[in-house]
Amino acid sequence: MSELVARNGDTVSVHYVGKFPGGKVFDTSMKSEAINAGLFSPARDYKPLQVILGAHQVIPGFEEALAGMKVNETKEVTIPPEKGYGKVGRHPMVGKTLQFKLLVTNIKRP
Repeated sequence: MSELVARNGDTVSVHYVGKFPGGKVFDTSMKSEAINAGLFSPARDYKPLQVILGAHQVIPGFEEALAGMKVNETKEVTIPPEKGYGKVGRHPMVGKTLQFKLLVTNIKRP
């Protein structure tokens, strides 16, 4: 049986670390990374994020990076503002270039 490759419609479980260029972590799904970055919150449940590809649940660049990945694959991507939160608007991440380290932990086909 061939390995599953993430595609539209799949539910992809992914651990991630989000950083700004320069290395400051702004978000992560991993407890150890959150502690190291000084972001740890005891109220948060640190576990892989579940994303249904093609459902626009996350920023476009994040979704595009997951497409084609396999379980246990890691990838580092840089997402420009136009594939992130846009160049204008009220979101605090507007206009920012974001870097993500992704680790796919599971792929579930519908």
